Amino acid sequence: MRSIRYHKSFTALAVAAVTGIALAGCSSGGSSPGPSSPSSTDLSGVTLNVAADWSGAEQANFEKVLAQFTKDTGAKVNYTSYGSNVATTINTKIAGGDPPDVAVIPQPGLLTSLAKAGSLIPLSADTLATVKKYYSQDWIDLGSVDGKTYGVWFKGANKSTVWYNTKVWENAGATVPKTWDEFMTALQKVSDSGVPGLSIGADVGWPLTDWFENVYLRTAGAQKYDQLTKHEIPWTDPSVIKALTILSKLWGNSALIEPGGAQRTFGDSVTEVFGNPPKAGTVYEGDFVAGNITSQTKSVVGTDAKFFNFPSIDGSDPAVVGGGNAAVQLKDNKGAAALMKYLASPEAATIWVKEGGFTSPNNGVDMSAYPDDTSRQIADALVNAKTFRFDMSDQAPSAFGGTAGKGEWKILLDFYTNPSDIQGTANALEAAAVEAYGK
Repeated sequence: MRSIRYHKSFTALAVAAVTGIALAGCSSGGSSPGPSSPSSTDLSGVTLNVAADWSGAEQANFEKVLAQFTKDTGAKVNYTSYGSNVATTINTKIAGGDPPDVAVIPQPGLLTSLAKAGSLIPLSADTLATVKKYYSQDWIDLGSVDGKTYGVWFKGANKSTVWYNTKVWENAGATVPKTWDEFMTALQKVSDSGVPGLSIGADVGWPLTDWFENVYLRTAGAQKYDQLTKHEIPWTDPSVIKALTILSKLWGNSALIEPGGAQRTFGDSVTEVFGNPPKAGTVYEGDFVAGNITSQTKSVVGTDAKFFNFPSIDGSDPAVVGGGNAAVQLKDNKGAAALMKYLASPEAATIWVKEGGFTSPNNGVDMSAYPDDTSRQIADALVNAKTFRFDMSDQAPSAFGGTAGKGEWKILLDFYTNPSDIQGTANALEAAAVEAYGK
């Protein structure tokens, strides 16, 4: 987990998974935990150590999930937050012979590397059966390495949400768009009303990677997205040129965008839209924007602030770029296996869903469990997307996709300030990718 990335550092604000996943639809199979809970195995006297990156409100809510497991089984569960250093801490613990029984990790690459190193226990037959019941085959593949399944994707995140100030849009006569052309028209109407249509905070570059990924997934498709993620095709490919061309027409249109985006932080781009008075009408980023609105402005999510799904381009089907957290087992014992099965159940996910700030990819969770219309809308978009792809830059070597001042972050920031140089940007991205990927 890259703590420098705002949306990774502040996941507690999120309202709410790796290449190659199409999401299954949601059903109404969720129920409250009770005597027939999937974690009803007697584990009296067993102590389990569990680790994740969650702290603060997220830690408190996850501990409620673990408390129900304790109530059902009698097992004592000790939780430790690894903060932003999940990969380093887990590998250190493994090297020292003292890994947690179960860890919930945010990086698909970490799951793969741990599995290939022999550090993970494959899902038990019971847990795999539970996963097959409540997750699509693509989710199963997502947590699998070399034919064995290791991960249970407990939490999801939707990074394909566009947030707008309802009063500004209403005053401008703008309507919620479904297509990119309609989106551009709506931004023009807002700008014509006297408020810039869009605010962008791109000071360190990472929000621009999310812009690119959403446009690229909708224009190039899932297969190309997977290939570019692995650098199996070059960044000079015509599909990249097309996505950059679309972005250049938006980013180069000064009539639609609030000035100063190259120096503005992501957090400030949110307050520009939802502060009083608003200085722009719209901001793009993930579901975590809701937390920024609540904590940094007086606007009310669901009333003053709403979102729509990232628009379709060239008739593309609904798609989501996002992230997730997968539970993995590091010790081979009965208690850890039981906890993994429990975390795969809709009952476990529903506990946190009801608390808010959480989206589950488990299709057994009843949508009615979400506490408000906005969180239900976010969950519905995530669970029912025709195509889901994990954040591309989060899967890239950090030198290319995760470091301020270099690689994709810097090159896209340069492109934002000079969006006319499409081919030069593609060439720079390819050169940086070759250096980082080693191919």
